[in-house]
Amino acid sequence: MSIQSFNPPVRTLMGPGPSDVHPRVLSALSRPTIGHLDPKFVGMMDEVKSMLQYAFQTNNELTMPVSAPGSAGMETCFVNLVEPGDKVIVCINGVFGGRMKENIERYGGIPVVVEAAWGDPIDLNQVADTFKTNPDAKMLAFVQAETSTGALSDAQTLVRIAHQHNALAIVDAVTSLGGVPLKVDEWGIDAIYSGTQKCLSAPPGLSPVSFSQRAVEKIKARKTKVSSWFLDLTLVMGYWGSGAKRTYHHTAPVNALYGLHEALVMLQEEGLEQSWARHVQLHHTLRAGLEKLGFEYIGRDGARLPQLNAVKVPAGVDEAKLRSILLNTYNLEIGAGLGSLAGKIVRIGLMGQTCNIRNVMLCLSALEAALPQARA
Repeated sequence: MSIQSFNPPVRTLMGPGPSDVHPRVLSALSRPTIGHLDPKFVGMMDEVKSMLQYAFQTNNELTMPVSAPGSAGMETCFVNLVEPGDKVIVCINGVFGGRMKENIERYGGIPVVVEAAWGDPIDLNQVADTFKTNPDAKMLAFVQAETSTGALSDAQTLVRIAHQHNALAIVDAVTSLGGVPLKVDEWGIDAIYSGTQKCLSAPPGLSPVSFSQRAVEKIKARKTKVSSWFLDLTLVMGYWGSGAKRTYHHTAPVNALYGLHEALVMLQEEGLEQSWARHVQLHHTLRAGLEKLGFEYIGRDGARLPQLNAVKVPAGVDEAKLRSILLNTYNLEIGAGLGSLAGKIVRIGLMGQTCNIRNVMLCLSALEAALPQARA
């Protein structure tokens, strides 16, 4: 058998990620590969770092993309900050809070769980009460934008509660970066990680992270060695430090970084606040159309993500069949529910370059045509 070159179909990506990648970013990916220690590449790395600081709204020196997807950004935070015996309050209101707990356990930490119903934001009073009963907790970990449910938690207040109890705050911003307000320095976030494939609209494979000076001091004061060599920030810092004198750590994904650079240039051109406003505006348009078609949002007003719409399918509709029709007939991808919501909801993404009026209209017209065919 002779295997031919792979030519993917042209899809409109309106699931929970990845999002559509702009032709400018695709073009950047195809530029000539140069060495990862080439002075020109090092200069580009400095620009990526600067633009990530803008996206995160931070001056943190330790801001960089981890050379792996968002899950590696998550591990970077936990493997560097959590030592055996550290008590960490972890908030779970969906799949990705559960993954935080798994990381804490794997690195010898002691998780203290604060749970909320899937679709609800984290309860601020419950977190405050948990700190009172666990005054020795060293960290608070939570997901700002829970991709599995579309819930948006109050990151600013949660970080304030952590600091009131002299704890560091670790934040999952995989789906929030570029899509909703996120202000690392103003809110005092200590460690944060995201992904490139959501509202930044770059291909998956890189994970932007940022660490406050408090977090860096915690890493430097560790009593035990970081259990991952590749994710050990004391080693990676030398590669993503300032200026041309870099210590070799690993071969960076050169072309993937070209793509992220171009995506961040586009975010800068639009403006961060304008990007946040665009996601909200088109969310309202999509929501009006979805509710007219009989879809019902989970969660509650004021605590939903504009860029990730988690909705119950109308009664009698087979959600798997609905998604299959959209994919095979309209080349339109939307997402299934996860965990306890599997089979009950669909997740419709309006992230980054996907978030435009043409896609909103395509989605609504395709759903209107597909619903009668998807009835069980």
